[in-house]
Amino acid sequence: MDPIFQSLQTVVDRYDELNEQLADPAVAGDGQKYMALLKEAGEMRETVESYTRYKQVIQGIEDAEDMLDDAEMAPLAKEDLSALKPEKSDLEAQLKILMLPKDPNDDKNIIMEIRGAAGGDESSLFAADLLDMYRRYAEKQRWALSIIDETTTEVGGYKEVAIMITGDNVYSKLKFESGAHRVQRVPSTETQGRVHTSTATVGVMPEFEEIDFELAESDLEEEFFRSGGAGGQNVNKVSTAVRLVHKPTGIMVKMQEERTQIKNRDKARKLLASRVYDFYAQQNEAEYAEKRKSAVGTGDRSERIRTYNYPQNRVTDHRIGLTLNKLDRIMNGDLGEIVDALVIADQTAKLAELNKA
Repeated sequence: MDPIFQSLQTVVDRYDELNEQLADPAVAGDGQKYMALLKEAGEMRETVESYTRYKQVIQGIEDAEDMLDDAEMAPLAKEDLSALKPEKSDLEAQLKILMLPKDPNDDKNIIMEIRGAAGGDESSLFAADLLDMYRRYAEKQRWALSIIDETTTEVGGYKEVAIMITGDNVYSKLKFESGAHRVQRVPSTETQGRVHTSTATVGVMPEFEEIDFELAESDLEEEFFRSGGAGGQNVNKVSTAVRLVHKPTGIMVKMQEERTQIKNRDKARKLLASRVYDFYAQQNEAEYAEKRKSAVGTGDRSERIRTYNYPQNRVTDHRIGLTLNKLDRIMNGDLGEIVDALVIADQTAKLAELNKA
């Protein structure tokens, strides 16, 4: 028997155990424990339901095959088998995917950071275009998107912008967006009609949850200062901006978007917590730094995960060799085909690794 299917009963047993614990009044009274168990059970539900149906289909096939020798029942048995055998194959494929090692962050909200990189003003404008693309995709998914922090440029682009996207399974769909995105187009400031190449980098981090990670106040160093930019008299007279440093890791966040010190600190703490959570998720500092370098890159033109070619209305994801001649639709938020292809490629690679074991 496939080792994946040998593990399925263990999942069912754990699911039943979790439901027993969730029915315990003592557990229900412990909010943090109850939410952790509820989350674990929720992650197993689809697997358990599919496996339950799989066992019913197997039993149905056995029953139908037993009736083949009965002349009167054989036609009905053959009809059942013609429906049940394809369903069995579909369920086996589905269960193999469901039993792949789960990314514990897949159901989380995200914090995304977009930065203009190589290309000057044009890269900042492209960063703004990427933000619009993700905003439209979020709307189609019925997610909520809000800006946490931003540094704009004189031409209307972004030097950097940090956003939060909340909704169902956001990280599972957008985690592959991390990396350098390259654009090839004629900038609005180009008088000779020449195509320029610029880049913007995207970083995606899962939002931390209290049940997963606690940011200790004793580990924080904070400094308040006067904010720069728009804000009238309040800008120059009151220290509303905040700088938070996580002393164990050295990770630093600045926030000056809001007009009050309290609101800036709350936003800075949320962003810092996600960065620190992301840091510890990589196990050690060296692995973290290497992963961030490979995922986000430096923004150099030669480092890219995806190219957006405007003259040819073409988008190419270089990691999986996918090319789509529908750039206009993709920039309008139709990212589904790319997202699905990346998820399938990841699942295929995991299945290949599993089969090697």
